[in-house]
Amino acid sequence: MSLPERPHVRPRSIVRTVGVLAIVASTALSAACTVRPLYSDGGGAAVGYAAGAAEGLKQISIAPVNTRFAQRLRNDLIFALNGGAGQPAQPKYLMTLTVTEQVVNEAVVTVENDENRPTAATLYMTGSYVLTDAATGKPVAAGKRTIPASYDQPSQEFATWRAGIDAENRAARELAELLTLDIGQRLAKL
Repeated sequence: MSLPERPHVRPRSIVRTVGVLAIVASTALSAACTVRPLYSDGGGAAVGYAAGAAEGLKQISIAPVNTRFAQRLRNDLIFALNGGAGQPAQPKYLMTLTVTEQVVNEAVVTVENDENRPTAATLYMTGSYVLTDAATGKPVAAGKRTIPASYDQPSQEFATWRAGIDAENRAARELAELLTLDIGQRLAKL
């Protein structure tokens, strides 16, 4: 008894067919992709889509704030949003900024004395914003971000005070970057 003969299939033709199908599938998938840079100007391959967030970010005016750390965050945001320039004369959007901070003592190390004085702390800075359309006064976007900044608390009071100020400045700078990214993402969706 013998087995029936199978038709002869060449392995090269199978590999070639699979390769062609893979190329066609990847081309179709990449053609459907709408990923583009956040800060693009909307030109190039993204024809038909709204302009990127770069122009929208330059059209934001931030309302004055009343604390030192909030002012530091406001200054860093103005710098980040406008590329180093000041606020726009005729803004498209108005931003109300609320900033809070909380200091949490993290560690108590007593090696030399019994003071039980904290030796490390973490400052948590939270920035909340509401972005409104300047023409209509309607809210367009809102968001809230928190950033931690750790610092040492040595036994000298001035050094502890200065370390706290440096942590505030560092937190404000990093929070401004987070808020700029968040605002840019929201403006890109408008």
